[in-house]
Amino acid sequence: MASNGAEALQKLEGDSFDLVLMDVQMPEMDGLTATGLIRQREHTTGQHIRIVALTAYAMKGDQERCLAAGMNDYLSKPIQPKELDDLLASQIAARRKSSFTPVTPDGQPTPE
Repeated sequence: MASNGAEALQKLEGDSFDLVLMDVQMPEMDGLTATGLIRQREHTTGQHIRIVALTAYAMKGDQERCLAAGMNDYLSKPIQPKELDDLLASQIAARRKSSFTPVTPDGQPTPE
C-alpha cells in the first residue's frame, strides 16, 4: 500500500511486484504522473511492470487517458469482485505470454 504516487515509486524501487493497482487520484503525485515515471525508469532497467488504473472518475475518455499514460488496464470504482477477478486473470495470462520463451528439448531457446 502507498498513500501517494511518490510513495508508490519508493516501494517499487526497493521491491519486486507482479502487478500494480494504481489509483489515479492521489495526493502529492497522482497515478498518471507516477506511471509515467515508472515507464521512464523501465527504459534503463529493461523491466516492465503491469499497471492497472483505479479511478472513481468513470467518465468518457478516462480509460483512454490512463492507457495513453502507460497503464496496461483500467478499473473504475467501486470495484466489483467479478471485474477484479477477470482483470487479474487477463493480466496473469498477458504476463505469462510475454515472459514465455519457447525452448528446445534440451532447454535452449529456440531460434527465431
